[in-house]
Amino acid sequence: MSGDTEAPRPALVLDHVTVVFDGVPVLEDVHGCVHEGDSVALVGPNGAGKSTLLRAILGLVPLASGSIEVLGTTPRAARGRVGYVPQSDQLDPEFPIDALQVVLMGRYPRLGWFRRPTRADRRAAMDALERVGLADRAHSRFGSLSGGQRQRVLIARAVCQDAGLLLLDEPFNGVDAATQDAILEVLSELRSEGVAVVMPTHDLAVAHLACGDACLLNRRQVAFGPIGEVLDPEALRETYRVPSLVRSGDPVIVAHGQGFPHRPDDDHVHEHHEHG
Repeated sequence: MSGDTEAPRPALVLDHVTVVFDGVPVLEDVHGCVHEGDSVALVGPNGAGKSTLLRAILGLVPLASGSIEVLGTTPRAARGRVGYVPQSDQLDPEFPIDALQVVLMGRYPRLGWFRRPTRADRRAAMDALERVGLADRAHSRFGSLSGGQRQRVLIARAVCQDAGLLLLDEPFNGVDAATQDAILEVLSELRSEGVAVVMPTHDLAVAHLACGDACLLNRRQVAFGPIGEVLDPEALRETYRVPSLVRSGDPVIVAHGQGFPHRPDDDHVHEHHEHG
């Protein structure tokens, strides 16, 4: 009928996902759906299984039970359509490559490894750098950029890939306010274009700014749903297994009886085992 809009399709379906390493469950019974244009914050302490979940979505670890559907197919089949943005410090800053070349890597899934990028590919890479505000640094060596600029380049690489699902590993970790604002703006634009976003974060304030939903994890799923409902003191207390309180309307985790936010360092997607 005239005026009707098509309902968003699922970009990611987690159906009671369980992952076991060496006979020990590291992730149990994670379930939920992320639709096109949705953004979900993965919230939990170090070793909670957030990185394992990202690896499972990428098809890099086997499931003990349950299933994952990514963009209507299996994780392995969808790899070229899933953009993964690691923390910038996971890459060697001394590697002799400039920002434009990093972004062009996003075109490799469609090019293959033996075809040279075309003029259209280079234009797409420059457009992606422009979206993150770094077109003027296209020919700067990647390692010479600040941490925040490197993070934006990695997001531009995913933009250039035309990914339908974006996985970002702590994208706001250690970035300045200008970079945070730039990333938030780009993520908002991508979501308006139908891109789904999943991102681990320890910063609850950023989670509220960047995401509409949250998944609370601590080896098992504690809650999954609208962020305003899920990030409540009781759920956070169960997730972090420490006392929590509400300060100025926002939940705060209290570590070791001290009145400050508990933001433990997370491990990275490339690690095989979660620690802690």
